[in-house]
Amino acid sequence: MDDALLAAYRATDYRVRLSRGGWCALRIDQCLPLELQALADALPWGFITAWNPRSRIVPRVQNRAAQRTLHAMLQALPATLLIRPGAGVSEDGLWREPSFWVVGLDVGTLDALAGRFGQFGYVHGRGALPAQLRLTPGL
Repeated sequence: MDDALLAAYRATDYRVRLSRGGWCALRIDQCLPLELQALADALPWGFITAWNPRSRIVPRVQNRAAQRTLHAMLQALPATLLIRPGAGVSEDGLWREPSFWVVGLDVGTLDALAGRFGQFGYVHGRGALPAQLRLTPGL
């Protein structure tokens, strides 16, 4: 991953849809927002997408199909306790990728999912601790 792409990951707002409406933004190296802390408790969580594998723009129809597959896989995992829709939004607001915030999945499971969908990295954490960028092993 080049420095520009790494900087883009770090500057992104990772927005999670709240059950009562509105959004809550995660940021790398910042603690989990209060609105999400009660949902995560002390459990591991991740913010992941299937859009634009290997950071290459692909047709919307392909992205949507991949995202549906990711959602079905998340629902099928016994460790998944919560799935919330989200979106990664660039600092300038010109770029957006639909995503999921999931509670209950460990890094090994998130690594496998990110690798399956060609994602260079994803955001993860545990409970209220700061969000971390994890580069997907092998990509």
